[in-house]
Amino acid sequence: MALILSALLYSLSSNLDNLVIGIAYGIKKINIGIIANLVIATITSMGTFLSMSLGIYISSFFPISITNSFGAIIIILLGMYFLFQSILNIINNNKANDIALKNAKDMAEYAVKSDLDNSGDLNIKEASFVGLGLMFNNLGTGLAASITGVNINITVISTFIFSILIIILGKSIGNNILGTFCGRYAPLFSGILLIILGIIEFFN
Repeated sequence: MALILSALLYSLSSNLDNLVIGIAYGIKKINIGIIANLVIATITSMGTFLSMSLGIYISSFFPISITNSFGAIIIILLGMYFLFQSILNIINNNKANDIALKNAKDMAEYAVKSDLDNSGDLNIKEASFVGLGLMFNNLGTGLAASITGVNINITVISTFIFSILIIILGKSIGNNILGTFCGRYAPLFSGILLIILGIIEFFN
């Protein structure tokens, strides 16, 4: 049960970025077709697989007790960074130059700019750029998660499914108050979920 919970927590945390992307598309009336959504989900899942595979390889050189604790601490620190950075951005209502796209404004702008031809419809090429941006955004946490022993198979599958569903959800609520709230606080919730995941894995 803990194995599944950890994988789901990681997948949900990493895919909250997709929620902001989806909301931005909903607000700007940019259509995300089934193929484009599948492309994004495939690329992010591949990134998760590659980063977690690297983590498994690295952890094979060290005792499990050491890798579990070390990976869990990294996840907690990353979660705290995203959490505090999000709080500062919300308080100051500004856009910071973060190490990733965890700033909601950054992600929204990235989503809008990804419609390169301004057609209002995301094609395969544009979806690939979005997928790559989301993939690079979660490489570090994927690496740390696998080092702690988070199951790679469950994580990759759930990441793929969550990616599709959360983008659809974000787009559907993009034009109402709930969408504004979720888009603003999604990075903060992502940080909280990472901290919870790190704590679970540290004591697991």
